[in-house]
Amino acid sequence: MKKKRVVFKVGTSTLCHSGKGLNFRNIDRLARVLTDIKNQGHEVILVSSGAIGAGVSKLGLTERPEDIRKKQAVAAVGQLELMHIYDKLFGEYGATVGQILLTREDVDRPTVRINLTGTFDALISMGVIPIVNENDSVCIEEIESEHKIFGDNDTLSAVVAVLVEADLLVLLSDIDGLYDKDPHIDPNAALIPVVYELSNEITALAGGVNNKLGTGGMVTKLSAARIAGEKGIETIITNGSVSQNIYDAINGADVGTRFKITK
Repeated sequence: MKKKRVVFKVGTSTLCHSGKGLNFRNIDRLARVLTDIKNQGHEVILVSSGAIGAGVSKLGLTERPEDIRKKQAVAAVGQLELMHIYDKLFGEYGATVGQILLTREDVDRPTVRINLTGTFDALISMGVIPIVNENDSVCIEEIESEHKIFGDNDTLSAVVAVLVEADLLVLLSDIDGLYDKDPHIDPNAALIPVVYELSNEITALAGGVNNKLGTGGMVTKLSAARIAGEKGIETIITNGSVSQNIYDAINGADVGTRFKITK
């Protein structure tokens, strides 16, 4: 089996119960499966959403606040809560995790970019699973929709995949992949197994944001696939709540929608 360096991205909809607390079943499953994949010899990096969702739950709020400063405060609380849970659950399966918080400036500055690459490589060489998020407490662009830095954590995951020269980017979602119609509306919608080009027809199939706690949607996932594809990195969108999907993605089996984009 060939060792792969894989960036996984997990969204708020997978980590949280629609604003009513963290989904511990999904988080535990994620920790178990990613640790198992690491134990198989693969190099694992996790880009995680959920800081604001976790903060909303921790503070007993019913929804994301509208005020930007309150969003940043909620993110500060939630980031600590989320990492505490990750540390505990990954630790239950014998894995060690480390946190990396990024801003756009970090990625764009050549010297810092080199340092970041070195940090990722050092963590992985020590058997650590890096967990990455944008630093929402000091950066407003991700949580302010009109001025986004990375656009959202889908795009951030693609940027990280390029930064670490990953072999594969896996976007774990609450949907099985890209469909030819909206599966929430049309029961006859069919999953598209492989995409070779992000044509106008393909991009037109993407919908908007459905989750009030999240910032991404299928549009941002296609954008991530484009960024990764331009650097020769294959992207897979699949349902993150099904453990076998994650294994299938790693093993090259038919699962979700696989993006083999070369332009």
